[in-house]
Amino acid sequence: MAKTGLDGHELGAVVVARGLRDAGMEVIYTGMHRLPEEIAETALQEDVQVVGVSIYCGTHVSLMAKVIAELKRQKIFGACLLLVGGPIPLGDARKLKEMGVDEVFSSRASIDSIVGYIKERVPAMNSPLQEVSRDRTGG
Repeated sequence: MAKTGLDGHELGAVVVARGLRDAGMEVIYTGMHRLPEEIAETALQEDVQVVGVSIYCGTHVSLMAKVIAELKRQKIFGACLLLVGGPIPLGDARKLKEMGVDEVFSSRASIDSIVGYIKERVPAMNSPLQEVSRDRTGG
């Protein structure tokens, strides 16, 4: 879970992170003001199954384009779920999905809906980041 750019609205990310943790998920919250490079590097180093980005500052399309570019640079784009949350207009949510975001959760989304979405999809994943890690080490 990360907050990008200069966005200082942290409460939503903290509430979601706590809700995911309470649902039995391991959560790594990187905190505020993360660069896209830092988000992608953390995803790679921590071998995550989900990247969640909380954006409340209105720059979700441009910031997520940069996050996606970094995930691609690290060769992990598509290897984990990419979720975005915040007060995002429907038109922008569609654009984010076209860019490669798996799901966009409005600031009114319930923790249960986020947990349910993740639990439905993560078990079907074949630990693709572990495959990337093996490829990098030659094993």
